[in-house]
Amino acid sequence: MNKLLLLALATTLACAAVPAMRAAEALADNATTRNADARFTAIYTAEWAWRTGRADIRASGEVQPNTGRLDDVDAASQARRLAYWQAVMRELDGIDRTQLSADNQVNYAVYREQIANFIADQQHKQWQMPFNSDSAFWSDIGYQLGDDALRTTADYRRYLDQLGQIPRYFDQQIANMRLGLARGFSVPREVLAGRDQSIAAVAQLADPTASSFYAPFKAMPATIPADTAQALRGEAVQKIRDAVIPAYAKLLRFFDDEYVPKARTTLAAEALPDGKAYYRQQLREYTTLDLTPDEIHRIGLEQVAKIHAQMLTVMQRTGFKGSFAEFLHFLRSDPRFYARTPQELLDQTAWVAKEVDGQMAKFFGHLPRARFTIQPVPAAIAPYYTSGRGGADVYLVNTYDLPSRALYNMPALTLHESSPGHALQLELAEESRQQPAFRRRGYISAYGEGWGLYSEYLGNEMGIYDTPYKQFGYLTYQMWRACRLVVDTGIHHLGWTRQQAIDYLTQNTALSPLEIGNEVDRYISWPGQADSYELGFLKILELRAKAEKALGNKFDLRAFHDTVLSTGSVPLPVLEQRIDRFIAEGGPEPTYGHPRRQDPVAP
Repeated sequence: MNKLLLLALATTLACAAVPAMRAAEALADNATTRNADARFTAIYTAEWAWRTGRADIRASGEVQPNTGRLDDVDAASQARRLAYWQAVMRELDGIDRTQLSADNQVNYAVYREQIANFIADQQHKQWQMPFNSDSAFWSDIGYQLGDDALRTTADYRRYLDQLGQIPRYFDQQIANMRLGLARGFSVPREVLAGRDQSIAAVAQLADPTASSFYAPFKAMPATIPADTAQALRGEAVQKIRDAVIPAYAKLLRFFDDEYVPKARTTLAAEALPDGKAYYRQQLREYTTLDLTPDEIHRIGLEQVAKIHAQMLTVMQRTGFKGSFAEFLHFLRSDPRFYARTPQELLDQTAWVAKEVDGQMAKFFGHLPRARFTIQPVPAAIAPYYTSGRGGADVYLVNTYDLPSRALYNMPALTLHESSPGHALQLELAEESRQQPAFRRRGYISAYGEGWGLYSEYLGNEMGIYDTPYKQFGYLTYQMWRACRLVVDTGIHHLGWTRQQAIDYLTQNTALSPLEIGNEVDRYISWPGQADSYELGFLKILELRAKAEKALGNKFDLRAFHDTVLSTGSVPLPVLEQRIDRFIAEGGPEPTYGHPRRQDPVAP
């Protein structure tokens, strides 16, 4: 065989070997990815199962998830939680993120931030301050026990067993709060007035059947035999009378006689032990951005100035001839802007919700199967509760003190708290079954509240703000959230007093004095959370403008909204990466775990 023939044969064999080598490399890469994915899946699956077996675990300030139980929350248990999450983080750090599949790289980014926040909160001993002026462990009990999901005799027996554990659970929380008091880590005394009302509402009950804990026994499923149901009701009365009410009475004595007198007299988070690091961590957790308090304060001042100019323009359209301050007084005091009965306020709210319902298909390609209802805020917490709060299944409207609940604010509030705000976002997240549970059921404030505020913005494009007063209500809500950036950093970083914060909101928004007082107390006792709304909203607006500019006439607003919502609750940098991919791919529709909405057809 001559040399040329040998060379040709060798070249042929080499060329044939290249695809085989590439195939082998691809198989090896696929195996590496499968191994990395399997390791990561095993880590978060085990941790999620462990997490859902623990009581009172919070993500971004919200109890996550509904555990249906009351486990130990004492100091030793908290130390074990910290050690567990630190071990999880070590395992996560042992995974080469580049070896994960594309979907799991996103899951990893979301999950790692969850675990990092859990570790930071444990290291700062956040569990020693288990309440704030907005929410509290004693008010969250019903949610934690799943009192709205009792179906069988076994469900009711488990619920009764948990009621019997409330004294032990409260004793552990009291011990935790004592540890906090001893090192100056407490809710500020200045915001504690009246916060014992929700405790007293249970502690001073004479009739156990009047308790909300007894509510599940008033209408039990017909599948439970009558004699069994009667026995369960009797046991419920006994548990509430002999365990629950005394536990609340003990907590009330501790709160009034010990906690309030010993609570700190400072307001700023930076005045707490290791306060500067603590406040920066809270800002990072709630905003998911690396911004300093001074940067956030500056952004807030810029937004306040911008929105104030818009408010002046709308004020002129109403025909009002006085000053801005006089216009705010007019809005706060004229009876025409307020409901006369709680039912009227609820009816007005429902009307706005149905107006929005008729617009949804124009803005979203995918709509959830689930629906939400509208209910008044429970009387026990209404005096200091926010104006409204929405979830996947219920939109709570505060009907307490009607002269504080302006009707011109109701459209913006409803868009935020129900649909297309929290209800839509949370329903779609729950129905997106291809995502792991820690994403479906997790909550990241910057994303969730940013989306809620963006939903208010959509009311303009939906035509919901059809009078100048409603437009001003929308702007006063926008101003409210911009003011939060100024007020939160003012209190916790710049040393503002409570009155300074109240004055700032009074001068810049049309919120009522009751709302302003409650909101300021919330910001004082919940550092950082207030900053998540405006910063999340501004990021979503920025990403929409970026996509519109890049895609031009190919931009589809419904596809953009569907893509934002398809991510579930994610840190803002992760959302930005998803929209960058949306732009790079030409603005396609996302793939959901449920079918696209079909328009009705004629019969």
